[in-house]
Amino acid sequence: MTSIYDAIKADHENHRTLLDKIAETSGNSQERQDAWQEFFHDVKSHAAAEEETFYSKLMHETWGQDAARHSVSEHKELDDLMEELNEADMASPGWLQKFKTLKHDYEHHMEEEEEDVFKRAKEVIGEEHNDAFGKRFEERKKEEAKLVEEKRADSLED
Repeated sequence: MTSIYDAIKADHENHRTLLDKIAETSGNSQERQDAWQEFFHDVKSHAAAEEETFYSKLMHETWGQDAARHSVSEHKELDDLMEELNEADMASPGWLQKFKTLKHDYEHHMEEEEEDVFKRAKEVIGEEHNDAFGKRFEERKKEEAKLVEEKRADSLED
């Protein structure tokens, strides 16, 4: 079994790799498109699963609410940036500039989660529940990935 912290960190490592890969590409190349689509879909499902399994638990504790709300607020800001990037022309200079903002902000968010939020969460989620939360996170992420894919398919039909 994977603990909630290991599951989130594994996703973060994948996201960091994809961010670096996207940054190394140029224009509207197939490599950039593929890496972006993988990143976009995985982060969408990751964030939703994280909010529903991890942050929902932190919201129940008064002292954890601020950290959880801050992170969920950052999710919204990052999601807005990702949606803008998803609709924009990858070959434009504006796309790369906005991507650099996203990369910087998301790397900061991941670092903050891993260093600050995890410390608070460990006081709320007892060690004996780490694997159960990890399992719920992984299951929810799979469900969210299906929803993200359905939304994408619907938008392609329009």
